[in-house]
Amino acid sequence: MKLTTKGRYAVTAMLDLALHQAQGPVSLADIAKRQDLSQAYLEQLFTRLRKHELVNSTRGPGGGYVLSKSSAEVSVAEIIAAMDDSVDTTQCAGANNCRRGERCLTHDLWSSLNLVINNFLQNVSLDDVRTGSFRSACRQEVKNDN
Repeated sequence: MKLTTKGRYAVTAMLDLALHQAQGPVSLADIAKRQDLSQAYLEQLFTRLRKHELVNSTRGPGGGYVLSKSSAEVSVAEIIAAMDDSVDTTQCAGANNCRRGERCLTHDLWSSLNLVINNFLQNVSLDDVRTGSFRSACRQEVKNDN
């Protein structure tokens, strides 16, 4: 898998933001402290999140960030995409040149797994992660497949 720390940290920071924004804008210093992340790194991530209109910022004393829409409307896939990140299980990034310039024997398997993962992340919101409701959906999916 090629999900980088950028994508993972962005999801973590956005979840922290969703959990704490009821008190008003959340500072990156607070998120950094709670999640044990570098504030400078968070600044880079939030620049991208703001550019993709996932967060709004407020300057000045008491400033910080808030989600630009409800946590139920922000998918994990959107956050990962804002980082120019992806989840790709193929060795060739879908280019069909996995093995010495040729398509490998298991290319279709890994491409199909990509579709499943991306569909899952598209359908999991920050609110689902906050409540843990995505877990029961996963268990139900596994039961239906057996």
